[in-house]
Amino acid sequence: MDDIVKQALAKWPNVPDCYGWLGLDARGDWYMRDDAVQAAGDFAKSKGSKLQHEKLIEFIGRNYDADTNGNWFFQNGPQRVYVELEVTPWVWRLQPDGTLRSHTQRVAHYRDSWLDDAGWLYLETDLGFGLVHSMDMLQAAQKIESEAWVPNNIAKMDLQKRFGFCLSPQQDHMAKTAKP
Repeated sequence: MDDIVKQALAKWPNVPDCYGWLGLDARGDWYMRDDAVQAAGDFAKSKGSKLQHEKLIEFIGRNYDADTNGNWFFQNGPQRVYVELEVTPWVWRLQPDGTLRSHTQRVAHYRDSWLDDAGWLYLETDLGFGLVHSMDMLQAAQKIESEAWVPNNIAKMDLQKRFGFCLSPQQDHMAKTAKP
């Protein structure tokens, strides 16, 4: 986490959390979601505006983390901005030398691989669980063919529970705070 973010947290410890305004898609791209976009539907149906500003994307990546409930967020100064996930909290890119990098440019180390009922490939790494980027499937297939990776089978509907992440912190928060 950036030092400026830590300082802001210390100075303003009680800033309310933000839900629904930031999303991460299956290709590792960030999206801003204003009120109109959120009203049009969940992140899978209504993404919003793709972030293009390189420095902002890097800042989000450096300050991206999860809480103890598996809700992923971007710590924006004193405010925690929860992230709506299209598929997983991480999107893995295979580098030409065979190493793995996250969508936030963090180096990751392979632990296991998983294939869902739709044929999507996921990796479990030292950083956590994520989807292999679609543009890296040829290199991933070579890893599987060489038996460097031997994917386990899993139903897509079981991913969140098995790997402890939440696709929609906003929906989770609304369910917890709804009045009977």
